[in-house]
Amino acid sequence: MPTAASPFEVPDHLPPGLTQVRAYWQRLKRGNATMPFGDDVVLSSLPALGERSLLIDVFESPFRFRFNTIGHEIRAMYGTNVTGKFLDEIEIKSPFEYMTAQLHATIESRQPSLYVSFSSRNPHQQDRYSRLFLPMWGNGRIEMMLGAIEFEY
Repeated sequence: MPTAASPFEVPDHLPPGLTQVRAYWQRLKRGNATMPFGDDVVLSSLPALGERSLLIDVFESPFRFRFNTIGHEIRAMYGTNVTGKFLDEIEIKSPFEYMTAQLHATIESRQPSLYVSFSSRNPHQQDRYSRLFLPMWGNGRIEMMLGAIEFEY
């Protein structure tokens, strides 16, 4: 039976910043692994993108997602620093809309995922951002997500 397409499928062409993060993630893979290990990530290796990057810790039974590291631009757009908080403990607003669904889809597919959003925080301007999540292995399961957000105004 054919499998359904992911609602967060990543196209071949991404905004430049997200392309760089995906290339970095690819370089971290060991041998024939389908994804890299979370302990190999060094966000300072992405100096131009560190302010738009984030790391999410993944917990099982039940699944919960905790903000490990959040770049300055993401914190500024959200309005406060939620580092150390679980996703289910915060108000869901830009740029975290549909993040739980995207993270679950990333785990289920074991593949990168992309979410593209339009928001109307400013009634005179349509803000757009693209959010990429890349799964990271650890302790026999997906234990972390490397993420990045590309803001387009």
